[in-house]
Parts: sequence; C-alpha cells; structure tokens
Amino acid sequence: MWFISCQRHKYEQLKGLPGPCSWFSVLRTLYTINFRMMQDVLEANDSISQPGLIQRLGTSVKRIYQYYLDKWTPHTASRWVFTVVMIAGFVLRIVLRQGWYIVCYALGIYHLNLFLAFLTPKIDPAFSQDEDDGPGLPTKSNEEFRPFMRRLPEFKFWYSVTKSTLVAFFCTFFQLFNVPVFWPILVMYFITLFCITMKRQIRHMIKYKYLPFSLGKPRYKSQENTVKPAAH
Repeated sequence: MWFISCQRHKYEQLKGLPGPCSWFSVLRTLYTINFRMMQDVLEANDSISQPGLIQRLGTSVKRIYQYYLDKWTPHTASRWVFTVVMIAGFVLRIVLRQGWYIVCYALGIYHLNLFLAFLTPKIDPAFSQDEDDGPGLPTKSNEEFRPFMRRLPEFKFWYSVTKSTLVAFFCTFFQLFNVPVFWPILVMYFITLFCITMKRQIRHMIKYKYLPFSLGKPRYKSQENTVKPAAH
C-alpha cells in the first residue's frame, strides 16, 4: 500500500508538468522525488539512532568510574586498607543491629571461594604433569624462576571482594533479607568449612611444592652489586 500511494503521488506530480514533457524530464522528476523521500527517511533514522540523555549520562559516568579505577590500580596497599575498613564496618553493623546473619554468612562463603581461587595456580600442577602442557611450577632451587600465575589475579580478587561487600552492606538496609536464624550454627559451619578447604589447599601446595606468595623466591641483583672491588 505504501508503494502504491508513492506511485500515485508521483503520478499526481507528473500530471502538473506544463506542456508536453519528454522522457528525460519525467526521469529527472522521478529522481528528484525519490531523492527527497530518501532524505526524509535517513533524517528520521538519524534522529532515532542518536543516544538519549540518559544513555549519554550513563556512558559519561562509566567513563569517569573507569578512569578513577585505573588510577587506583597501582596503589595496592590503599585499596586493601579501604576494603578491610569497609568489611569491618559491615561486621560492626551486623553486631550492633543483631540481624542479617544470612547475608553475612553468604558474604563469608563468597569471600572464601575468592580466596581459594586467589591461592590456586592458573594451571593445576596435577593436570600439567599428566598432560605435559604449559609451563609447570619450579620444584627445585636451581630451576629457572617462573612467577606464580594465579587463577584469580590480585586486582580481580580485590574488586570482587569490594563489590560483594558493598552489595551485602546495601542488603542490610532491607528487612526482606533479615531472615531469623540461629547464628552460632552458621558460625560453626563456616569455621568447619574454612578449616576443611584450607587443609585441602595446604596439602595441594605441599604435594606440588609451590607457594602462592613471593616469599622465598629468588631475587636477582644488579651487576654493580655483584662485582667485588679489586684487592690492592
């Protein structure tokens, strides 16, 4: 129907041409009409495709947030101090308000899983020894030094801990998440789960002889410090 109406509109415009018109003038008129119609369609699409005010505001906020997050990335100590203070404030709120124990328990389990991923190597030595793929962990002091590659990097570990703590702190303002529960059972269950998982992780580290930290790793000195002064 749209095509028929457009052709009828073109025909009505052609009927108004003065005098006998040639085929060239007819084609030129049709081209002009089609060009104007395409311009109208393209202008309408451009106005629709332009981002709205809310979308542009959201993009600006994300850009500013990412900018300050990138600036804070190399400051590891200040980042963790902020996170520890925030966790302490969350625990203090739980103790003072005497509620939201389920939220606190879920946050603790999530932090425990993140901590285990932080301690675990990116390539499991059990699979790397069987398949012999990728660089393994050094097991002797005279082997070539290879840095410990974590399954969860430090920055992602900190970011996930901070974000989850903020979400848990936000949940404490709603009575919907304040489920009544006997909190000593949750504490005992969390302590038992923590001991079992850490015992398994320590056994894994002893079995494959690796440390998830930089303590005890060889540190190379510059040639200026290694050269001894000549004897007189």
